[in-house]
Amino acid sequence: MTAQILHGDCRAVLRTLEGRFRKGVHAYRKPRPHWEREWLVREYIERQRSTGDIAADIGCTDANVLFWLRKHGIPRRSISAARLTKKWGAHGAANPMHGKTGALNPRYVDGSSPERQRMYARTEGREFIRRVYARDDHKCCRCGGPKAGPRSLHVHHVKPWAGNPALRFDETNVVTLCRPCHGFVHSNRNVTREFLA
Repeated sequence: MTAQILHGDCRAVLRTLEGRFRKGVHAYRKPRPHWEREWLVREYIERQRSTGDIAADIGCTDANVLFWLRKHGIPRRSISAARLTKKWGAHGAANPMHGKTGALNPRYVDGSSPERQRMYARTEGREFIRRVYARDDHKCCRCGGPKAGPRSLHVHHVKPWAGNPALRFDETNVVTLCRPCHGFVHSNRNVTREFLA
C-alpha cells in the first residue's frame, strides 16, 4: 500500500512499494524558494545579496542557504568580492553610512552620548565618579579586584544612561566594575543579565 499526500491540486505518491520515500518528494515541508537553482542564482549572483539577507527574507539560517549554494554548484564570493558588495572600507560618499548621524544612524538611541561626554568631563560628573568609587572601596563589585591602573575601574549604569535621564547620576543605579568585568556584563556571555536591569 502506498502513502499519499495532497499538494495543492496534484496528488503525489510519497513512498515506493518497499516503504522508502521517493526521491525529490517532500512530504513534511513546503518547497522553499532557495531550493530552486534559478532563484538562488538570481538573488545571490545577479542581485549580489548576502546569504544572511537571503536567509532573513525566507526565514532560515544562512548556513542553510550556504548548503543550497553548494548543492546547486553555485560558487561563493571571495572575501574581496564580498567586501566590494558590502562596501567595507569605503570612504566618504561611497560609504553607505556617510552623513548618517543622529536619528539617521541605526544605532541612535536618544542623542545622549555627547551630553554624557560633557557631563563626565565637568566637575559634577567627576565628583559623581569619585563618590561611587569611594562607596565601593575602589574595588570591582563583581570580582572584588582593586584598581590596577588608570581607567581600570568603570562606573556601570544598571539601567542604561540612554533613555533614563532621571537615573544618570543616581548612585543606586551604578556599580563599580573593572574593565574585564564591565566587558563581560555587556557581552553575550552574560546570560543571567548580571548587573543589567
